[in-house]
Amino acid sequence: MPDPRFFRRLPPVALADLVGDWGEVARGGGRMISGVAPLASAGADDLAFLSDRKLAGRLADTAAGAVVVNADMVDHAPPSAAVVVSRFPQALWARASGRLCAPVQLDSAAEVVEAAQDDSVVVEPGVVLGRGVRIGRGTRIGANSVIGPGVQIGRGCSIGAHVTLGFALVGDGVRILSGARIGEAGFGAAASPVGPIDVPQLGRVILQDHVTVGANTCIDRGAFDDTVIGEGTKIDNLVQIGHNCRIGRFCLMAAHTGVSGSVIVGDGVMFGGRAGVGDHITIGDGARIAAGAGVLADVPAGETWSGYPAKPIRQSLREAVWLAKQASGKQRGRAD
Repeated sequence: MPDPRFFRRLPPVALADLVGDWGEVARGGGRMISGVAPLASAGADDLAFLSDRKLAGRLADTAAGAVVVNADMVDHAPPSAAVVVSRFPQALWARASGRLCAPVQLDSAAEVVEAAQDDSVVVEPGVVLGRGVRIGRGTRIGANSVIGPGVQIGRGCSIGAHVTLGFALVGDGVRILSGARIGEAGFGAAASPVGPIDVPQLGRVILQDHVTVGANTCIDRGAFDDTVIGEGTKIDNLVQIGHNCRIGRFCLMAAHTGVSGSVIVGDGVMFGGRAGVGDHITIGDGARIAAGAGVLADVPAGETWSGYPAKPIRQSLREAVWLAKQASGKQRGRAD
């Protein structure tokens, strides 16, 4: 279930009422559904979906009360689950989520004395604090920042001006510079009969102790799992980190780095400026990604990769030198 500090559960709905004209109930249309979840973590009252046939094994093992699948996957669903057949499993699931849970809105503001641990907390002019916010001693919140409902901020933190911070748990000694956007919805869309629709983003952002987040950097909350930034990691200005990413401890990210969703980064990894990482990539401990590199494959621990698509740096440099020689030879041939 999504964290109740950030999401509220709505009344249960009969499965048949969730389906509408985007699918057809194969069995169990009267089952009451109270939540949505991935196949791996869904419970008896949850709706899950399968859109990738490569994950058929997870479908067979799920404990979900109901599943949405393509027609050719019905026989793989567990006997205990109600089944919905649809050409658009993820979209139907996404639409259903809106009827079963909703983000807690900033409908009213909390008093500083209610949110602050003690008098050492400084809240500058124009700050808005949502209900349920908690701020540890010695923390300072910059002018005109908005701290969303339920956010927990540790001790000795520094939050700059014009920061928005929502759906987040923040450790001790964290620095967030001006204009950063933490906990906004990640980018995800699913094909539906009416065109692409947004996929719900029901996770959180967790910033562990002594993380630094640069000015105007964006860190998206998870789609269902959490986006996690490990202890002591330092992130430069204008960096984008997508939903469900797990960044290890003591990493360094230079400006304009972009990390797509569901990337796993080990401890002590370094990113040069304007490095880019494709989704669902794993980067091992101590790896180094050169400036401007485009990572489209897993990077082993301790290696340095560069170029586009990124490769081990020696291979990348050899290819660059060979290409330069070929280009130079063709130019000389024209001159002759």
